[in-house]
Order: sequence, then C-alpha cells, then structure tokens
Amino acid sequence: MPKRFTLPPEDVLRAREKLVLDHFRDEVSQDWDATLSTFPHPHYELIAQMLVHDGDSEVRDYYHDTRVAFPDQDHELIAFRHSHDAVIVEFWLLGTHLGPLGKIPPTGSRHRTRMTAYFVFDEQERLVTERIYFDQLTILKQLVGGLDKRDPRDLLKVGRAVAGALAMAGAEPDPRLLATTPPDLGD
Repeated sequence: MPKRFTLPPEDVLRAREKLVLDHFRDEVSQDWDATLSTFPHPHYELIAQMLVHDGDSEVRDYYHDTRVAFPDQDHELIAFRHSHDAVIVEFWLLGTHLGPLGKIPPTGSRHRTRMTAYFVFDEQERLVTERIYFDQLTILKQLVGGLDKRDPRDLLKVGRAVAGALAMAGAEPDPRLLATTPPDLGD
C-alpha cells in the first residue's frame, strides 16, 4: 500500500497561504527585507536554469539582477494548491525587458510567462525553499518576437539576444539540483 500523506489542519494551510501571498506582494513592491523575512534562510531553486541562489546575499543579488532586467516585474496569480509540505502556485510572470538579463541585452519587449512555484515548508512550518519551474524559451521568444526583423537595429538586437542566450546555455547545473532521491512511498 502506498504511503498516505495528509494535509495539515486548515489554520496551517491558511498561515502558509498568507505567508506566500505576502512574499509575492513584497517581491512586486521590491521590499527585499520583507520578502527575505518570509524565510529563516533564503533559498531559491530555478529549475529551468538549474541554478540555486542560497542565503541572503545570493538571493538579494538575484532580486537585483532580475529587477534590473525587468524593473516593472509583476505577476498574475492563477491557482493555489496545497500539499502536505508545500504551497504550489501557478502564475503569470510579466515584465518589460529594459536591462541586461544575464548575457542577453535589453530588447524593450514585454513578456508574459506561465510559471509554477513550489513554496516548501519544513516540519516546523518554516519556508525553506522556493522552487520555480518555467520554460526559458517562452521568455526568449517573447523578448525577440516583438522586434521588427526588417529594422536593422532590431535585427541586431535579435542577434545579440540569441548570442547572449547561447553564451549562458553551457553553464554547469548546480549539483544540489542533481542529487535527487526517489520519494518514500511506503511498501
């Protein structure tokens, strides 16, 4: 018989939901102290890029870099789901590409990308990880798709964006994301 997981009591689910909603609100308002206070130890996992941002300094750098790239970054919530140890949020991430995104120079284009984030809690109900899943190609297609391919300046932007994306594609995955173990589903 597979191991059965039960949801925590309703008050725990609501407390988790409030913490996650506060986290989203504080990210949009760029109140990094408040956002980071939702974790005892900030930890982000970006699965599409196989990157981990661990600790206050690395997460602040991640926030800084993404807001340089997308200063108007926002989101539209789609759905909340609960599991025995996580809140799972589906949302649209939105923003205008006005600064460098890694090695991809700004295109001035907007993107609207569907994402899923797992906010994972430990046994003491502390948020320990935000694990985000999304398709990088969806973002890149939108960043270059809005450019006029007949305009030499925009064509140059397309070339630089593709070159930047390719330059970032060879990065080694964070080994913490490779060391996975199968779940204990019981006997």
